[in-house]
Amino acid sequence: MDEYFFQCPYCWEEISMLFDSSVNSQTYIEDCEVCCNPIEIEVNFNHGILESLTPKTT
Repeated sequence: MDEYFFQCPYCWEEISMLFDSSVNSQTYIEDCEVCCNPIEIEVNFNHGILESLTPKTT
C-alpha cells in the first residue's frame, strides 16, 4: 500500500489515500476527510507505477 495525495474536487483541500499498486485499475467512493463530500476516485497503475489518479464529484 502506498499513500498518494490529491485535491478534493469540492473543497480543494489536499487529502491522501492508500492504494494497492499491485491492482492495475481501481475505482473507489470515499468521503473527503475535510468536507465529508463523496469523491469517486479512479486510479490506474502499470507494473506498480501510478499512471493516473482522477478524483471526481459524484
